Amino acid sequence: MNVRYVAVYCLALAGLIGCVQSQAYPTAITVAQDGTGDFSSIQQAIEATKAFPDRPITITIGPGVYTEKVRVPHWNTRLTLRGAGVGRTVIRWDDHFEAIDRGRNSTFYTATVSVEADDFAAHDLTIENTAGPVGQAIALGVMGDRAAFSRVRIEGFQDTLYVAGDHHRVRFRDSYISGSVDFIFGSASAIFEQCHIHSRARGYVTAASTPKEADFGFVFIDSVFSAEPDVTDVFLGRPWRDDAHVAVISSQLGVHINAAGWNDWDRAATHATARFWEFNNLGPGANIASRAAWSRQLSPVEAQKLLDQATAR
Repeated sequence: MNVRYVAVYCLALAGLIGCVQSQAYPTAITVAQDGTGDFSSIQQAIEATKAFPDRPITITIGPGVYTEKVRVPHWNTRLTLRGAGVGRTVIRWDDHFEAIDRGRNSTFYTATVSVEADDFAAHDLTIENTAGPVGQAIALGVMGDRAAFSRVRIEGFQDTLYVAGDHHRVRFRDSYISGSVDFIFGSASAIFEQCHIHSRARGYVTAASTPKEADFGFVFIDSVFSAEPDVTDVFLGRPWRDDAHVAVISSQLGVHINAAGWNDWDRAATHATARFWEFNNLGPGANIASRAAWSRQLSPVEAQKLLDQATAR
């Protein structure tokens, strides 16, 4: 064979081998506390995954209580955490604002699970911040785009769930979220379908900081809003930023919901900018007779347009 052709062949073969080796990374990883998995720690498993993979990676987490802070960095894209079931796979930590003690932004360091990567998913597990009613204490912080959660339980008190990123999209299905004050907050566009939203104390379910130009902020569809037996005077939301948007559609609202429904956070100027909408809700908390005059009840056409926008993304 011509020496020149041999050289070209060898270079091509080396390139092929290098390409194959670069793609040879695990896409199925297991975590088990009893030592039968690839790792015994969730964070260890995440740190072993390939950065910016071209194929999705799934980490399957066995039953147990994992007492650890979990971070999914922005380079760990296309990652799924799959547990053994709500209440069977539990991720738990107890940081809170005062414990972190990192100045005015300490809240954002408290999360039990922090998701910075795009295209993340989690299913069949529980995420808890167990600090209790001691102030800001995030259980789950989602800063990436196109995140999806199903059959998850997210437990906390103040600031339980943080969904961030202007125009980022997050979706929750068949999930349970508990808290007290502003326990679902942030600037992302988030959909909650067939979710259970449970108030553990008097307060505010949402504190949206929706960008003015966003089509929607938080949209609750076919969900249930409940509370502890002795809890009353809970508002569906208040505006963290002036153009906050929250819509509650075809949901069941318990007696704990304040008759006004919405709170202006002592900023009357937000009456002209905040978008707090409802449509076709049921239950004792859905009575609109005394609703805040600056909130809106959507028409069927308006509600369908919003649903089409939200579920198409």
